[in-house]
Amino acid sequence: MNELLLTDDERERAGARLLALLDGYERGLAKADILPEPDREALAALLATPMPEHGVGVDGMFDRWEDTILPSSTTVAHPRFLAYVLGPPNAIAPYAEAMAAALNQNCNFWQLSPAASVVERSVLEWLASVVGFPSGAKGILTGGGSLATLQALATALHDRVPDFHATGLQRSAAPLVVYTSVEAHRSVDKAAAILGIGLDNVRHIATDVRHRMDVAALRSAIAQDRADGLRPWCVVATCGTVSTGSVDPIDEIADLCAAEDLWLHVDGAYGALFLLSDQMRDLMGGCARADSITLDPHKLLYASLEAGCLLVRDGAKLRDAYAFDSSYLTVADDPLMTDYMDYGPQLSRNFKAFKVWSALQAFGVKAFRDANERTLELAQRLGRGIEETPGLTLLAPVTLTAVCFQVDGYTPEQHTALLEKLAAENVALLGPVVVAGKRGIRACVTNHRTSEADIDLILDRLR
Repeated sequence: MNELLLTDDERERAGARLLALLDGYERGLAKADILPEPDREALAALLATPMPEHGVGVDGMFDRWEDTILPSSTTVAHPRFLAYVLGPPNAIAPYAEAMAAALNQNCNFWQLSPAASVVERSVLEWLASVVGFPSGAKGILTGGGSLATLQALATALHDRVPDFHATGLQRSAAPLVVYTSVEAHRSVDKAAAILGIGLDNVRHIATDVRHRMDVAALRSAIAQDRADGLRPWCVVATCGTVSTGSVDPIDEIADLCAAEDLWLHVDGAYGALFLLSDQMRDLMGGCARADSITLDPHKLLYASLEAGCLLVRDGAKLRDAYAFDSSYLTVADDPLMTDYMDYGPQLSRNFKAFKVWSALQAFGVKAFRDANERTLELAQRLGRGIEETPGLTLLAPVTLTAVCFQVDGYTPEQHTALLEKLAAENVALLGPVVVAGKRGIRACVTNHRTSEADIDLILDRLR
């Protein structure tokens, strides 16, 4: 007897209960609490429970899922969950995740995961085509945008610092400087700290009235650092800032980077996959000129967490940064296959590409294009409603799907109280924001379940 296998009857029972659980969750979403009050007693009991010597079986496990885990989980899939750049998973995701878990492919070198190697390559080539990268581009799926940005900056270091593999930053040379905007995601600072660049060598460039990086200020900062004997090295532009959804003038920044011989990385974790929509090409077309770009399929492709992505225009540079000889892992090169251990820091990697590939197979790219265009339209609807309502003021233009506003005359504490009231009434989960020093509220419509009725309900309650 193998204690870690299920009997035929147990497998049938587990399948039936799982399907019932998923079906009940889906049917109950519209009436569910967006932010349920955690059952602290049950969670404290969970924490106090020692590692079980004996299991409770299939039904006992499902009972604990339903009694303890579900009631204290945020309802991310609720149509009025609008506090963060975090959409609900698409409907095929649970099934793809289950299949990936059953196959348990280790996506490091191709012999351990031949089909997975081709699936990931396919997904990456699809995404590169969306951005407009050339055929020589390569990439890797990551745990999210922060890891993708970290890996991008590491790739840039290997490319721009002589003998970086051998010496790292332990050398006598001018300090390296990286540039980004004051609106950039904190992952840029975190990457600089982790990689040894140091926060003192990160320049946070001012933004213009549309909250985009000011290219003139960037040019001036680069010139000043060169005059001070420092080494400008990399610029991180943002395609969709977290606070306001603003998009930096990437074409102008690309021109400057070319003239100054700087690596250009674009943080497109929030916004770059809006390139699926032709209407965004004029705004975001400069992404195709980046040396590297971050994307997040777990946002605008609505994959379940985690599914980030790094793409590098010159794929050889990505491999040069991460490939090491490992005789015990070596298998014959195959033009169809890719050893993803040579394109990132991980050896053990799960099959992230499967859920992205499966969703595109199941629904087609048009479904995602339509869903994303709908979120853009809904954000504009909310923005117009804010502008038309006396006593409410937009804090920033609605560029993508972030809608930032304030209640005129409200203190920060009153804005916080309003957020709590909207959540307590289950009207919506919105988030706080600070724009140009002004505190307010942000709704981020990155939810494919959100409808016009949901937006109107929020507006009505605010009024």
